[in-house]
Amino acid sequence: MPTHDDVDAFLTDTLVGDDPVLDAVLQTQHDGGLPSIEVAPVNAKFLHLLTRIAGARRVLEVGTLGGYSSIWFARAVGAGGRVITIEAEPANAEIARANLDRAGVSDRVEVRVGRGADVLPTLEGEEPFDLVFIDADKESNTVYLDWAARLGRPGTVVVLDNVVRGGEAADAATTDPKVRGARAGLVMLGQDPRFDATALQTLDRKGWDGVAVAIVVDPVAGSGA
Repeated sequence: MPTHDDVDAFLTDTLVGDDPVLDAVLQTQHDGGLPSIEVAPVNAKFLHLLTRIAGARRVLEVGTLGGYSSIWFARAVGAGGRVITIEAEPANAEIARANLDRAGVSDRVEVRVGRGADVLPTLEGEEPFDLVFIDADKESNTVYLDWAARLGRPGTVVVLDNVVRGGEAADAATTDPKVRGARAGLVMLGQDPRFDATALQTLDRKGWDGVAVAIVVDPVAGSGA
């Protein structure tokens, strides 16, 4: 009987395929000692297609790691688009910049170094983002979602990753700060009038998790942070 790993491999081979550039990016991350916590290829392709479906030209990413998902976003927005990605660790940011150069998309991606909560306010006053992807420290999910609304516009797509946490997100009594952060983000998406959202469970090579997808319906309707 095939396992979920077998299915993930089949879907990856069939719908994503081989990409020597992205393979090299992942190898560079591994060689640099970065954890293997980047989105799985099928999820990266989902983000890429979602960006194209939304017609997004400006993408904000919170949590760069080695730039794997940033490259998928950069390819989706095209030569005239812009991706701003935020990374807390300077060493990770340097690896990401090298990977972006390798992929030939560094001209459309800016890596800003610092904690998300510190960098996001510096983006106020810029052109609104069309899509925001949040994949950083889970404890700050509500802070990041608040800024996603502030820096977006009606119709901005917001994607919040790792929201199921192996099923632990259903445990209201959890004391795990990452799970509590995931739960808080989901509650905010369900209650904050600035968002309309849903979430899906996922099962891939990284295990049982999930992703929440929302649109900003009114950037100034209220604050959930």
